[in-house]
Amino acid sequence: MAALSVLLLVIFAISAILLLIVVLLQDEQGEGLGGIFGGGGMSGQIGNRKGNFLTRTTTILGVIFLLSSLGLAWVNRSPDTSDIEAAALQAEREENSTEWWTTPDNDEDGE
Repeated sequence: MAALSVLLLVIFAISAILLLIVVLLQDEQGEGLGGIFGGGGMSGQIGNRKGNFLTRTTTILGVIFLLSSLGLAWVNRSPDTSDIEAAALQAEREENSTEWWTTPDNDEDGE
């Protein structure tokens, strides 16, 4: 599992850097939020899902980024409940064990 975790981490980092670069390379075709609230130019974009090379690359890198992050979360998840229960039992045993200063050998009356 350690090799898979390292591989997913490398894919995650590379896809994050490439996604950042590709997003920064794109031009402002739809004017972002200004185009949405301004209302201008949106009628020509409705139904246009063809996209160019950069938008397709962004979509593919986004999917790779999300899948690698989900894979990392799955590989590095918490242990199963049986392991948690075993750890809780071990902690309870350690709490209930007598310590050396509370043993009967150390009576308070000085004997």
